[in-house]
Amino acid sequence: MPEIVQLLASAVHRYEGRPSDGPAPAPPGELTTTVQVRAGLGIVGDRYYAHPAHRDAAITVMAAESLPAGADLRQARRNVLLSGVAVDDLVGSILTLDSGGGPVRLRIRRRANPCAWMDVAIGPGAFRALRGKGGVRCTPLNDGILRVGPVTVDIEPG
Repeated sequence: MPEIVQLLASAVHRYEGRPSDGPAPAPPGELTTTVQVRAGLGIVGDRYYAHPAHRDAAITVMAAESLPAGADLRQARRNVLLSGVAVDDLVGSILTLDSGGGPVRLRIRRRANPCAWMDVAIGPGAFRALRGKGGVRCTPLNDGILRVGPVTVDIEPG
């Protein structure tokens, strides 16, 4: 059964400057068990919430199976870590997740390509290993709540 493994809502950009400088410290509470999603705006409290340049990519979803062992969303900088769904193959689709708080519909716009920071944050070779498996960028189509745990998944053609 599909599951939301982790949720991340971070108010800060941790990967700024050069990867060799290392990431900024993580604020407490980045990983959370519940997030509030707002249609067209993203995740309340996240660094990209209501940011005009990111409205079509306000929420990022990554397949847990793609993340190297020992890594989590704090390194990958995605919002939703989802197991049991090959999200990288769903560009153009509408992904509906219901973790008990009602369905949250996400239009999958494009891939979320990894960057050179992955070799610093996760480990050498992670950048190359995540090519084509870095997750997807989505636009939320309705308001809702996502929670860590089992999730009902529906996929509609875009």
